[in-house]
Amino acid sequence: MPGFVEKPEPVEVPGLTHLHTGKVRDLYQNAAGDLIMVASDRTSVYDWVLPTEIPEKGRILTQLSLWWFDQLSDLAPHHVLSTDVPDGAPADWAGRTLVCKSLRMVPVECVARGYLTGSGLAEYRQTRTVCGLALPEGLVDGSELPAPIFTPATKAAVGDHDENVSYEEVVHQIGADVAAQLRQTTLAVYGRARDIARERGVILADTKFEFGFDGGEQLTLADEVLTPDSSRFWPADLWEPGRAQPSFDKQFVRDWLTSPAADWDRNGTLPPPALPHEIVESTRAKYVEAYERLTGLSWS
Repeated sequence: MPGFVEKPEPVEVPGLTHLHTGKVRDLYQNAAGDLIMVASDRTSVYDWVLPTEIPEKGRILTQLSLWWFDQLSDLAPHHVLSTDVPDGAPADWAGRTLVCKSLRMVPVECVARGYLTGSGLAEYRQTRTVCGLALPEGLVDGSELPAPIFTPATKAAVGDHDENVSYEEVVHQIGADVAAQLRQTTLAVYGRARDIARERGVILADTKFEFGFDGGEQLTLADEVLTPDSSRFWPADLWEPGRAQPSFDKQFVRDWLTSPAADWDRNGTLPPPALPHEIVESTRAKYVEAYERLTGLSWS
């Protein structure tokens, strides 16, 4: 089963308990019960966590998430308490660490789609639906949908695919009231982010959010938000329905791994090879460009 090419050993920090090593983030807990999320420079593609890191990727994702949390706070409270690096932690945790509320997480990936691509496109081609929602005839890869849709998925373990499910299945799993709250909040947050991105010449094609309930039972936005790892961002001036769109993400990595140069079978059992320097640099530049275009700030 795909997973980590080589799973890293967790960093030991006095006063912190290591809870989990994910595809990109490492999760700890402090004595107060708060969660410490540290975004690494790891990259996952085709269900594999690659052996080559993308320099500064974790810092870019963290800083972009913080910027978005600020833009969205009136629509959905977030889980970030501070960005202070815990005492005794490595110096390179600076800029990539979030101290967060411990939430009762909802076991649903809350996906919003404004455009048709990816797994939604694959389902549409078979059934003219996405997660049970009927869509018009004649849509193609990259088509804008008549209105944004909520297409939830169940969360998967490392190496497994998230599974798209119907809204009715979400109601069955977590109840009608919570499901309705998730759908409403997801679409509201997507709508705000889509409009902000559009003003900056970027199309937010789709994105996924994670939510949990805090001690006061308030639905709270968690994990990362609206980064190239959790969203499809396309340059608006190059958008052309009917083909795969250029994107601000790890497409350079995907393209190289499926090229003859990589000599790797994505459907086989062998892990992917190390990435060449030029692919690493091109991918890093794309993450930086996404940060700068969306926030209007200089990364350097």
